[in-house]
Amino acid sequence: MTDSRQVFEIPITVREEDIDRLGHVNNVVYLRWVQAAATAHWRVLSPPEERERLLWVVVRHEIDYKRAAKREDKIVARTWVGRANRLQFERHTEIVHTGDGQNKEKLLARARTLWCPVDAQTMRPVEPGAEVRARFSTEGSG
Repeated sequence: MTDSRQVFEIPITVREEDIDRLGHVNNVVYLRWVQAAATAHWRVLSPPEERERLLWVVVRHEIDYKRAAKREDKIVARTWVGRANRLQFERHTEIVHTGDGQNKEKLLARARTLWCPVDAQTMRPVEPGAEVRARFSTEGSG
């Protein structure tokens, strides 16, 4: 199993409906990509019984937009876990234009998101357990 504290990456496809009247990807779409990366990371690293027991809700998004993404751009979302306290788990994400072989990567957006684990039955915040905490937060979290 991959160390969840390492960077996890998913490719992003810019869809026609992602483009706004300014001719670039709408800012709200970046948040969808942030959530897609986090969700994919969770699905890859958690066993089915954990996915049935726990859901995650966003408590806070912070996002800095650096450059506009366009229709033909080759993009990836890179995410990694951060610190956690009792019921808030930090996650970092970067949306990156991967370049075209001649040009180097360019950062499009950087996000920090706080997630809260909730019980899938009661929909109430819940302590996720030591195994989840170890996989989805950095060492030294308090």
